[in-house]
Amino acid sequence: MVILIPNEQARRIFMERQGLSLPPSRSMDKPGLLDLVNKLGFVQIDSIATVERAHHMILFSRNQTYRREHLQRLLEKDGELFEHWTHDASVIPAAFFRYWKHRFLRREAVIGERWRKWQGEDFDKAFEETYQRIVEGGPIMSREMKAEDHKSGGWWNWHPNKTALEYYWHTGKLAIAGRVNFQKIYDLTERVLPPHHHAPEVSHDDFVDWACRSSLDRLGFATHGEIAAFWDLVTAQEAREWADSHRDELVDVAVEGANGGKPRAAFAFQGFPEHLGDIPEPPARVRVLSPFDPLLRDRNRAERLFDFNYRIEIFVPEPKRQYGYYVFPLLEGDRMIGRIDMKADRKSGVLDVRRLWLEPGVRASAGRLEKLEAELLRVARFAGVEGLRFQDGWRGEQN
Repeated sequence: MVILIPNEQARRIFMERQGLSLPPSRSMDKPGLLDLVNKLGFVQIDSIATVERAHHMILFSRNQTYRREHLQRLLEKDGELFEHWTHDASVIPAAFFRYWKHRFLRREAVIGERWRKWQGEDFDKAFEETYQRIVEGGPIMSREMKAEDHKSGGWWNWHPNKTALEYYWHTGKLAIAGRVNFQKIYDLTERVLPPHHHAPEVSHDDFVDWACRSSLDRLGFATHGEIAAFWDLVTAQEAREWADSHRDELVDVAVEGANGGKPRAAFAFQGFPEHLGDIPEPPARVRVLSPFDPLLRDRNRAERLFDFNYRIEIFVPEPKRQYGYYVFPLLEGDRMIGRIDMKADRKSGVLDVRRLWLEPGVRASAGRLEKLEAELLRVARFAGVEGLRFQDGWRGEQN
């Protein structure tokens, strides 16, 4: 039997799994923050701070009592979170570190020879020198090992020691002990993560089982490809084989899209949908999401569920941009209602609101604009500014 999931229910299931169904003003302490990151699975990191950096925006959109110092302590003091890669650089619960050991092995096999050819004959010498420097001297930043005559540039122009640091981080021998102005501080992994997170390695089968099971749990329902893409730890074929071998635990579902059409086949755990009966209705307020929010990370899934086509235009030449360099998605209840271009002007102490685009069929009613302004004031205070400044024509052509 195939269970049909109506679109509204599908959106709410996914939002609940992504931490967007509880009241965002509820009090959250440091253990609560760790629980939230665990629920999400990971929080993507990005350096752009047009308003605030992505990881802070992601957490703030779910709980507006979030405190940055709690995240810093969990990362840099307690060792209960660590930085590494999912589909991109992310904050991850350290309890999952043992599963990342399988990623380290895969990355070592993929990038070792490639980076050796890239860096040339000095590769081995620079790597050994870099590693011993950290063993004997402790934590280090890449700029502390940069040759005086080396010209900075993008990743393609890394100096050999920077390449070594990144290689050892990608393969698990080094970890990120902290950041200064967003630049990484590298140290030996055993000195960054506490001993209880250095558990024995799990078998390959147990690793695949955990990766697929934990992905499906955080997605609510998913295809093979979506299961594999969530952590970016296993292949789509491994996810398919896992689903085939665990059919007794899964049910077939058909997920209705926001635009109608043929429902999309997917999997869910047995007991679906009975165990989802207590999913709360999402808060009705308007919320600003990060461009890297996990609700939208899988752009195709987001478009199917929310009828919201969102692309980051950072790398699009300015004349070809449809919206802007770094435009924030807007969520109201369980509906994506638009996007907004804004920037924190810290010299002037205001959040500069440049342009609003509402989705087709979304009215710029007085009530909606009041909710939007209330959210913008909350975001402004979080970003360290107090006021709002609306530029001329910020509402554009409204529907």
